[in-house]
Amino acid sequence: MNTYNWYSQLIKPTWAPPGWLFGPVWTVLYAIIAVTYGTVFYKAFTGKISLMVALPFALNLVFNLAFTPIQFGLQNNLLAALDIVLVVATLIWALVAVWQAAPDLRWVVYANIPYLLWGMFATALQLSITYLNA
Repeated sequence: MNTYNWYSQLIKPTWAPPGWLFGPVWTVLYAIIAVTYGTVFYKAFTGKISLMVALPFALNLVFNLAFTPIQFGLQNNLLAALDIVLVVATLIWALVAVWQAAPDLRWVVYANIPYLLWGMFATALQLSITYLNA
């Protein structure tokens, strides 16, 4: 309840989506991530692609999973802003890496376009919230 109260009292931009939208969006995105990242990790661990191609995918998962504890557990907007920038940066790195190294996995890039778009939107939102509440 304390977390909900804290977040609900933050100043948000007028274009911020309603809170109920985040659950359904992330449910779809995590399904995409599970299939695509699972494929990349499988190919890397079976030696079909370099482990270096899988590295940005692994880092992306770490930064993605760290966001909620940082934002809502620590209630630290600035650190959450840094984290979400790293989420998008590692996602772009991952998509470029797989596109260049594995032409047969280019579908992974296309499948992650919704994640990239949402990540860019979430970054703009978090940066705005951080600025408005500084």
